[in-house]
Formats: sequence, structure tokens, C-alpha cells
Amino acid sequence: MDKNIGEQLNKAYEAYRQACMDRDHAVKELQQKTETYMQQTREQQEKIELQNSIIAKLKSQLAALNANR
Repeated sequence: MDKNIGEQLNKAYEAYRQACMDRDHAVKELQQKTETYMQQTREQQEKIELQNSIIAKLKSQLAALNANR
């Protein structure tokens, strides 16, 4: 009987240990994906700002051309 309880405890501990490892892996993966997403978001925001700057310059040039006509 004692051997059976010991085996059950070992199995329960191993299941708990595996669940903790799975959780830690999932947390790490989520952190990595979040960091990647944040970096991509920053890069896209920089591109948007650059495009908005180009658009503003082009609008200014167009307005100057239209004023000269």
C-alpha cells in the first residue's frame, strides 16, 4: 500500500512539474511574441510618420505650383 501511495505521489509531482514547465514555456513564448509585435508596431509607426512627412512635402509643393498658375 505504501509503495502504491509513493508511486501516486511521484506521478502527481511529475505531472505538476510538467505543468509548471509548460506554463513557463508558454509565458516565455508570449513574452517573445509580445516583444516582436511591439518592435513591428514601432517600425510600422516610423514608416507611417515618414510617409506622412513625404505627403506633407508633396502637398506643399502642389500648393506652390497651383499658386503660381
